[in-house]
Amino acid sequence: METNLEMQQGTSMPRIGDNAPDFEAVTTKGKIKFSDFAKNKWVVMFSHPADFTPVCTTELSGFATRKSEFNALNTELLGLSIDSIHSHLAWVQNVRENTGVYFDFPIIADIDMKVAKLYGMLQPNESETAAVRAVFFIDPSKKIRLIMYYPLNIGRNMNEILRVLEAMQISDEHKVSMPLDWKKGDKVIVGPPKTLDELDARLADDSLEKVDFYLAKKHL
Repeated sequence: METNLEMQQGTSMPRIGDNAPDFEAVTTKGKIKFSDFAKNKWVVMFSHPADFTPVCTTELSGFATRKSEFNALNTELLGLSIDSIHSHLAWVQNVRENTGVYFDFPIIADIDMKVAKLYGMLQPNESETAAVRAVFFIDPSKKIRLIMYYPLNIGRNMNEILRVLEAMQISDEHKVSMPLDWKKGDKVIVGPPKTLDELDARLADDSLEKVDFYLAKKHL
């Protein structure tokens, strides 16, 4: 439930495990209703402070040049800033003309700040008119699985965004956890035993790398 302060400021703060708030919006790819968007896919929704700004240009160029990697992970990209659709289109064309990079994914024109407020992308102590660099990882059931927040002056790390996206998908598929600095191909952590029988089975299992009975790793 929102606090009184959040309601007064018009900012909500979705949490991990929440259903992603639904909305309708105009984007560079046409109008969308989020609950109908990217059916049966993951969504990486990210905000940027403003069009025609240097850090944002590097970031959206990063998303664009690695879009095929998101496609391979069954993931749709969805950008947002508090700019008009005309500004978005002009910026996309400007970057394409100057660098050859094409932002071929929808970018929400959130000029009324509706979506930014709904997702807590506006943080008044940072800026009251520009969205921070938020990233929401939303699974095919439209549940928020991971949230990142960056300040206006620090660009995101695309390798980390792709790493955690893939980690969550593999974790879901195999019911395992990922250790520090995990990357694809590394060993994963299997769940700890919950009964004495499972403990004995764990101790007898020579296929696992056992730091101790409660911390065991394996290759998938």
